[in-house]
Amino acid sequence: MRTRAAVLRDTGEPFEITELELDEPKAGEVLIRYVAAGLCHSDEHLRHGDIVPQFPIVGGHEGAGVIERVGPGVTRLQPGDHVVCSFLPVCGHCRWCSTGKSNLCDMGASILVGNLPDGTYRFHDDDGNDYGGMCMLGTFSERAVISENSAVKVDPDLPLDKVVLIGCGVPTGWGSAVHAAATEPGDTIVIYGIGGIGINSVQGAALAGARNVVAVDPLPNKREAAEQLGATHSCETAEEAHELVQELTRGVGADKAIITVGVVDAKVVTDAVNTIRKGGTAVITGLADPTKNNIELSSSLLTLFEKTVKGSLFGSGDPFHDIPKMIELYRSGDLKLDELITKTYTLDQVNEGYEDLVNGKNIRGVILYDTPPLEGAPA
Repeated sequence: MRTRAAVLRDTGEPFEITELELDEPKAGEVLIRYVAAGLCHSDEHLRHGDIVPQFPIVGGHEGAGVIERVGPGVTRLQPGDHVVCSFLPVCGHCRWCSTGKSNLCDMGASILVGNLPDGTYRFHDDDGNDYGGMCMLGTFSERAVISENSAVKVDPDLPLDKVVLIGCGVPTGWGSAVHAAATEPGDTIVIYGIGGIGINSVQGAALAGARNVVAVDPLPNKREAAEQLGATHSCETAEEAHELVQELTRGVGADKAIITVGVVDAKVVTDAVNTIRKGGTAVITGLADPTKNNIELSSSLLTLFEKTVKGSLFGSGDPFHDIPKMIELYRSGDLKLDELITKTYTLDQVNEGYEDLVNGKNIRGVILYDTPPLEGAPA
């Protein structure tokens, strides 16, 4: 079948809207008709070269939609099921999955190549060239064939254009505060960078009972959004945040710091480590070029004050456990999703959406599809 998709062909180039051939699902795979796709900064990293995938690649890794067909051996999903996609697949039996670290599942090794678990591709152009899908998903396409291990079934009454955010930005930010930082009641938490990830770190820290949640961002609209969704204080700069934390904690320092800026650099890590107390933890969730060293810290600072610096992928959680949990928090009104969506776009407006993201206009932008169901497929 044919599908329209937004494709990246090389570093520095914009997304190109093109039509591709899409194969039928094979064993363990499903055909999904996407209803919505989130515009996450990680795809912008690919375009700018902070992270280099295998080109060409269909963009998008935050998606929700309806299953239209299933391949051989698929029993957990069936046509008509509504799903939220996990940008990391979960096999359930590798070393990492079997020890409770499914966010590090071995199946995720090829997410920047974009092939399916059997090593082959489902997107092709008219010349027969293979196209990967970002994070094995390619949500910037009307349809895709994905692994069943990348799809979490949700109730059909949920608005897919809202719960789509629970595929990446929400669990990554929320889990950075709840799992990775292990926020406890009464903690003082500082969050650097209030985009689609940072705003959910704010929500996670507040839900976990932090007494002080300090949001740091140079943009007034981001600080205002943070205060609406759980931040007790907001600061324009890291220096202001450090001074405020000293006042709030009587000179002790923050219990935890979470780094969710668009591109991580040495300064923000140094600022975070200097702001946390003895025995405190700084969590790095934001990304940067993985081929370059971009952190320089005093080892004595870590040794003498027993500070911890750690990374967090997918909020250090379990996609198949955390996604349903956050959906229930959304249903109860404890987790806000509708308020995170600043603007919606069509697939043809994907470059405009990323321009708005880079310019700081959006907390989260979402692409909405109106693709009709395949003949004979459930609506």
